[in-house]
Amino acid sequence: MGTWDAKHRQEHGGGATPTSAVSFRNLCRSSPWKWQSLRFEYAETPGTGTVRAWLRRPGALRLEADDGTLLGNTTGINDSRDGLYISATRKSWLLPAHLVTPVYDDGGLVRRRPEAAYGEPSFGNGRFAAALDPVELAGNAPVPLEFPNANAVELLEPVQQLAHEGRAALETVVSPNAGYRPLDPAAPLCGPGRTRIRIDAATGVCVSAEPLDGGGQLPGHSIRILAVDEYMLDDLFVAEPMNLTDVREHIQWPLRPNPA
Repeated sequence: MGTWDAKHRQEHGGGATPTSAVSFRNLCRSSPWKWQSLRFEYAETPGTGTVRAWLRRPGALRLEADDGTLLGNTTGINDSRDGLYISATRKSWLLPAHLVTPVYDDGGLVRRRPEAAYGEPSFGNGRFAAALDPVELAGNAPVPLEFPNANAVELLEPVQQLAHEGRAALETVVSPNAGYRPLDPAAPLCGPGRTRIRIDAATGVCVSAEPLDGGGQLPGHSIRILAVDEYMLDDLFVAEPMNLTDVREHIQWPLRPNPA
């Protein structure tokens, strides 16, 4: 697994995430190597309710409404992949991102992403998937310094470290450049004008996007992360539960009383 070695983090004094523009962009590239499962609450603004989500990479997703009503879940996580490989396209044989190693910076953030099978499960529109891996805000690699405004987005304010729902995050205000290519053009993380962006420091997830222009009519979103790399049974994601025992909970063994 292409993760940052703990020994290297100690050698480089890894603690709080640096608050430079370079570190912010590297954090936006790092999500695929920072977590494998995520439990969170997701809400789009303005005027939508909160959705509870369980996501396990690659491709397993369960969604519930506030009252526990099931909104959707993936049903093919154990299906055969033979048709995908028989199609014999080059993309079919790409490895999942966590199985390949990127180029890290000295703080353990991803400076350059390798070719891999990227992509998160979607819900409603592409903003949901883009928020989980906000690489569209940074691009796969740094741009040459001699080309002004060549980055995907321009950072308009210094990067600040703050708390979002009790977790450390980096925040700044950005605006799109001509080279900005959102995952879903109809639902970009960064709309026209200025957008306040928060990236969770531990996961690289875009936990908040708040448009500052447009009179509150442009869409945004907020994510509250509840658990990272929590063990998740297949029963959460399949159409027909297999009634497996959840070994995380204590199993009661009823004993028969001894006959008198």
